[in-house]
Amino acid sequence: MNTLKGYNRDYNKLYFMTSEEYIILYKRYLQGAATPNEIALLTRYKDGFDISKFDNDEPVSDQELIKDRIFQQVERRLSLARRRAAVRRLWWSAAASVLLLSGIGGYYFSGPNGSKVNVPPGQLAKTHHPIVPGTNKAILILGNGDKIDLEQVANGRIIQDGKVSINKLKNGQLQYKLTSTTGNNVNQIVYNTIITPRGGQYHIMLPDGTSVWLNSASSLRYPISFTGAERHVELNGEGYFEVAKSKHLPFTVAAGKMNVRVLGTHFNIAAYDDDQSAKTTLLEGSVSLTKNKQQVTLVPGQQAIAENNGSSIVTKTVNANDAIAWKNGFFSFRKETLENAMRKIARWYDVEVVYQGKKTDKLLGGSVLRTQSITEMLSYLETIGIAKFKIEGRRIMVKAN
Repeated sequence: MNTLKGYNRDYNKLYFMTSEEYIILYKRYLQGAATPNEIALLTRYKDGFDISKFDNDEPVSDQELIKDRIFQQVERRLSLARRRAAVRRLWWSAAASVLLLSGIGGYYFSGPNGSKVNVPPGQLAKTHHPIVPGTNKAILILGNGDKIDLEQVANGRIIQDGKVSINKLKNGQLQYKLTSTTGNNVNQIVYNTIITPRGGQYHIMLPDGTSVWLNSASSLRYPISFTGAERHVELNGEGYFEVAKSKHLPFTVAAGKMNVRVLGTHFNIAAYDDDQSAKTTLLEGSVSLTKNKQQVTLVPGQQAIAENNGSSIVTKTVNANDAIAWKNGFFSFRKETLENAMRKIARWYDVEVVYQGKKTDKLLGGSVLRTQSITEMLSYLETIGIAKFKIEGRRIMVKAN
């Protein structure tokens, strides 16, 4: 990132810096791109760093021991022994933000008798075919069945369909725009579908101005021009919606067995076929959800959970930012099982996960950048003692501790 928008340069107000901002600044430092003022900011902030404050639920004890273990892991991973004396005091602070679950979930998990479980990181097998994080890529299927690989086509107008132009913008965005060009009757409903593969994501702006971010292994079906009494789309997988407001045209999303209805709001829907439930999380505005004959209305900060094999909807209060961490470039594993976390990892890195032995029911926490390599990601999980991993080609073998 070239800019540091959002950073507080007033050293008397350092403690308002978020963990995500600290990660970005620390990466600039490692890349040699940090300015003297930014380095001073990074150094000064570490004195107030408190890993127990990176989670809103439970305090983390034994911070000094955790910090020491974090430093050892960073030292091993970055191979920067020559800088040990110069930056030792700096590393533990940044690592506690970057390393998965270091302080925001703890390095330790409680066993059945309340004892702490602490397992050192193991060795991951190397692969001749590197597994890389996902990128902006998707397939667009037009109304006539033609398929367009959005990763391969150049930026600019892709197609003109009647009075609607479809444009590929930079940074992985597809835009539908009404034009003054004469052509086919836009009242005739023509549907397009955008599909993100495993290891892909994409941002689309619908013809009404609604923005949708699609996570990996997801699809969205929508008309190229909204007509009738509502704006209706169909989602499979996960998408974050910022719906353009319209008092007279409600926006509806069919996701799995649920139907979501809004007038204008921000919300996230995760409705993967291989998940046990579909989750709708509201960030702004109001949404109404219907499944079978049950209807619930959410307020910001609430999440609706509908079991795929059940008939009811359950609501609860959550940290809504966790639901859209993926859209902002992070994995959030707050109160996640290892199995749920590995499904997210498998979709993003396009890998297969195989479990050896019994699966653990211990819960994770915290967040990590989605730009990390797969070996770094799994090393973080090993560091906290949740499991051991082995990479064989594009298969990850998981053995819970």
